[in-house]
Amino acid sequence: MASEANKSSGTAAAEKTEVGSYFVSNYPPYSQWNAESLPAIRQAFDSPPRDVPLGLYLHIPFCRKRCNFCYFRVYTDRNASDVEHYVAGLSREIELVSRQPVMGGRPFRFVYFGGGTPSFLSSRQLTSLVDRLRANINWDHAEEVTFECEPGTLSESKLQTLKQLGVTRISLGVESHDDEVLRGNGRAHVSPETNRAWDWIQQVGFPNTNIDLISGMVGETEETWRRGVARTIEMGPDSVTIYQMELPYNTIYSRDILGNQAEVAVADWPTKRAWVDYAFDEFARAGYSISSAYTVVRDPEKVNFSYRDNLWRGSDLLATGVASFGHASGVHYQNEAEWSSYLEPLERGELPLARALAPTPHQLLIREMILQIKTGALDVAYFRDKFAVDVLDEWREVWQGYVDDQFMSIEGDRVTVSRDGLLRIDALIAAFFEPQHRDVRYT
Repeated sequence: MASEANKSSGTAAAEKTEVGSYFVSNYPPYSQWNAESLPAIRQAFDSPPRDVPLGLYLHIPFCRKRCNFCYFRVYTDRNASDVEHYVAGLSREIELVSRQPVMGGRPFRFVYFGGGTPSFLSSRQLTSLVDRLRANINWDHAEEVTFECEPGTLSESKLQTLKQLGVTRISLGVESHDDEVLRGNGRAHVSPETNRAWDWIQQVGFPNTNIDLISGMVGETEETWRRGVARTIEMGPDSVTIYQMELPYNTIYSRDILGNQAEVAVADWPTKRAWVDYAFDEFARAGYSISSAYTVVRDPEKVNFSYRDNLWRGSDLLATGVASFGHASGVHYQNEAEWSSYLEPLERGELPLARALAPTPHQLLIREMILQIKTGALDVAYFRDKFAVDVLDEWREVWQGYVDDQFMSIEGDRVTVSRDGLLRIDALIAAFFEPQHRDVRYT
């Protein structure tokens, strides 16, 4: 669960970064999803939609290299024929999804191309994919179309293609500006590629640009971190996302640690929090404001994070691609996580669903509450109106403990998270889990 990595009750987190998940992106924990619940998602797909926004996630699982800290489903050994086979399968999945009654004629509010490395695809492959997708769907009215990029896979012509295909937000996976840190952690790119890609991004022009950084990577020092923050400010993206390095079970680093093959010098949690704290201060001095525990934005009126804000308020997310996670009509689901088991059902005209979970109304409340509080504030009235529950009464002792520890403050119907609380929010929110989910693996 959230405390696997830091064994925290929320108020006294252990310092060392241990193997286990830390970042919380859903509830109940993924480890609780199962094949026995698949009838629930099939019924959800076959039913008229609820009156909620609709999003689309497309997983592009190819990478030039697998980073040592990566825990996503990615492939680094696939040729052009394999890529075409996958793109055809993904297109077929979109076709099948588009026929589901749950679509209900709703337009997509947001679209997200994630990975892996979506920018691994060539301009020709990208155009071919989008042309095939548009035979069944379109995102002409989406308020946000995000595309993740690895700097070394970009060219000016590819970025022009992305703009023509309707991408509104480019997210560049920089992670670090120090070449030794990048190489040491298995990243495929180095800083000259970042600089070149950024110049092209600026020349092509996108409504929104984001840069990803990771605090606490192996080999990072305070000096390299501060230089990286300064360089990112100099680049001037519309938003910056900063993650704290973690060690989920299926990473190269974690396998080395658990197999006693290597010591992995990931920064401890106090150091990572201190570095993010420093970054928040520096970005604030440069005119940015904090948008969540992980993000700063230059102009809040321009950057609204449609994907995040809708998903964290219970929108539907139709997830496509190998191992991708979705949420439809209140039911969680995940696609098959292996190459063959994902593609073979599609060739038979079947959706490649692997497991699901139908949360109770109380669990859906918890899910929205723990995700929304990551923005730094919580509107108690929202939950009273939507779920008929006063969350302050429901978890009174937990809230009071966090107020006493100065992680949060409460005034009327508003909970505000302090800077110290934001820096450790994923450890704090585990206390809101139901008892049966507090001591299970998160993933």
